[in-house]
Amino acid sequence: MRRWSIGSAPPETPLSRRSRIAWPLITRLAGGALAAALLSAAADGPLHDQPASPRSLPADNLPPFAMLDDHGTLIPVPPLPPDALRRGPGTAPESDTRGPTLALAIEAAHAAVGSCAAAGYRIGAAVIDSAGEARALLTADGADGSHVFVAMRKALVALAFRQPSSEAREQILKGNASLARVTPSMFVEGGAVPIRVGDDVIGAIGVSGAAGAVIGRQDELCATAGLDSIRHRLK
Repeated sequence: MRRWSIGSAPPETPLSRRSRIAWPLITRLAGGALAAALLSAAADGPLHDQPASPRSLPADNLPPFAMLDDHGTLIPVPPLPPDALRRGPGTAPESDTRGPTLALAIEAAHAAVGSCAAAGYRIGAAVIDSAGEARALLTADGADGSHVFVAMRKALVALAFRQPSSEAREQILKGNASLARVTPSMFVEGGAVPIRVGDDVIGAIGVSGAAGAVIGRQDELCATAGLDSIRHRLK
């Protein structure tokens, strides 16, 4: 598994609204004994990264310090357990989630941007892994920087429904069962395709920013071009 959860949520406070318990970090970096000691205090302690809102993208988690609180005050860094957050050479990977490699993710995103550029569009492209977290985000020269985040939200649809986001949208519009699978972080329009290795979906690639009478149609063509550039080298 990629992450662990503590169980019940901590009491709602200005800090806890910004944070989610970083138990994997504690486990991997602090060691078993210290992790066990921190477990009971974790709900009220300083290691509480969590999404800022329900619409936050996967892994867009914020620490409960060094940012403004609800009253406009900069939250100070709290006391941290010795060495709990230290990283260095040889540290275990933070994630073993399956997805395209960094090199292939960049290549696919670049091919998607290039495909749309050849058609006269400036777009953003996003490649995500099987947990929905970003592997590569690329914005074309002259494009609005927001496109990559819309592209990632489209890619989440393709990942969750295991099909192009345009097809998923048609399915979602037909009934409540499909609608119940949509999360607040998704953008339900065409423009994204799943990345498959055999029967497994290991990620998705999304595109946003191309114009057209049908929203997302050109985006999805460019996303497909990006996928085609790496399809036969995926593992």
